[in-house]
Amino acid sequence: MFLLPAALLIGAMSFYPMAQAFILSLKTGRGTRLNFADPLWYNYQRLLQDDIFKLTVQNTFVYLIIQVPIMLVIALILANLLNDRNLRFKGLWRTAIFLPCAVGLVSYSLVFRTIFATDGLVNDMLMGLHFIDSPINWLGQTGTARIVIILGLLWRWTGYNMVFYLAAMQNLDYSTLEAAKIDGAGPFKTFWYVTVPQLRPMILLTAILSTNGTIQLFDESWNLTQGGPAYTTMSMSHYLFELSFQKNPNFGYGAALSYVILIMVAILAAIQMKVGDKRD
Repeated sequence: MFLLPAALLIGAMSFYPMAQAFILSLKTGRGTRLNFADPLWYNYQRLLQDDIFKLTVQNTFVYLIIQVPIMLVIALILANLLNDRNLRFKGLWRTAIFLPCAVGLVSYSLVFRTIFATDGLVNDMLMGLHFIDSPINWLGQTGTARIVIILGLLWRWTGYNMVFYLAAMQNLDYSTLEAAKIDGAGPFKTFWYVTVPQLRPMILLTAILSTNGTIQLFDESWNLTQGGPAYTTMSMSHYLFELSFQKNPNFGYGAALSYVILIMVAILAAIQMKVGDKRD
């Protein structure tokens, strides 16, 4: 009885809209003139033939494959460094690394757009150091625009994952680290063979959260590059927004895309659980 009010709210606010979205994904038409498609799976079939959708899937997985491993490794290294009992000003360093996560998405996107502009800080520095002879159009080329998005993701979310690892490290049995040092293990071996195995559940959690977040990436694609040039940096969620609310809105087709994203997230999470969870 105590759980019933919360369960009813969750059902009404989460599961009912999910069911409605699935029904919507089986319809075609515009505005209020929606009818069930013939065949019912028409929107899903159409997605398989949509070149822009295929490109957004490719873009999203480029971000996922490159950014997530780099981010988690850097977060793990930073957490290990900041967990040192002899480190001075630990609070300052932890706060400084975590602060980007507290910055508004629009604010940091505007800053990144400014510093990566053709007349921005990055080009000025590279030209001042004689690494380049002319300004690079960072946001106007596919490769460099993707790099800017990846750098933005790393800057904003590395500290967030570092906090998870730092919290887990502070709950480790310190005697295991001391025993490794007594046995002659150096800092790297202690970290790799003693610390990391004990952090496996937290590494699995952050991997799943980061994967899910990247698959549903929207803000960086929208605010940094607007999906350009020519859709080559657009994420799946950005394309979903465009289909649903811009350029001849199609709610049924957008709902179908949302369910494809949901299926991808579920499959990747299941794979990570299967590979990463070694409990008996």
